[in-house]
Amino acid sequence: MSVVVVTGFGPYAEETDNPSGAIAERLDGRQNGGVTVRGLVLPVTTRGVEGAIAGALERYRPDALVLTGVAPGRTAPALERVAINVRDFPLPDNGGEEPVDEPVHAEGPDGYFSTLPIKAIVARWTAEDIPGYVSNTAGTFLCNQAFYTARHLTRDTAVAAGFVHIPITPARAAGIGGRPESSMPLDVMERAVLLAAVVAASHRGDDLCLPAGAIS
Repeated sequence: MSVVVVTGFGPYAEETDNPSGAIAERLDGRQNGGVTVRGLVLPVTTRGVEGAIAGALERYRPDALVLTGVAPGRTAPALERVAINVRDFPLPDNGGEEPVDEPVHAEGPDGYFSTLPIKAIVARWTAEDIPGYVSNTAGTFLCNQAFYTARHLTRDTAVAAGFVHIPITPARAAGIGGRPESSMPLDVMERAVLLAAVVAASHRGDDLCLPAGAIS
């Protein structure tokens, strides 16, 4: 049976009930399609991310690593194509740090592409009536840092690694006031992440060649 580590983040700033962390906790120990999921909630600190990811890789020896994070304003789950070697935080992390124009890894390359089969995952979501898309920016906050770090740590291995951004929940959207942000029920997002894990572990060969580009 294949093992996939799914990560999310804990609460931070106004995201006091972070759905990515909740999904990681809910999926921990789940078995589906020949895959065992191990869930991990990452610390919301620039200093803690790498150690947590490295520890999960050492402990579970996974076949794939599917990182997730919440992104207010996203309309659906989004598979990130690329991580960049930049930390330019728009707000302090939970440790009070707010790096500006600093690298994730000083000796690392400018960027890493996802090694998840991102097009195949989107195709599976579509087949299961779950909206989703490929995104070309993971931001410059901790989500991008975690994505870049995971790819850096797995660069010389067969472990597939990539990142999924998810929307906020309807309850969070209702609490914002004014015109609400896009949202999605937690159980639908949980299903999307589980399917991403299953496809990540089971897909063989090159990714599907499907259009998923964007003008901006």
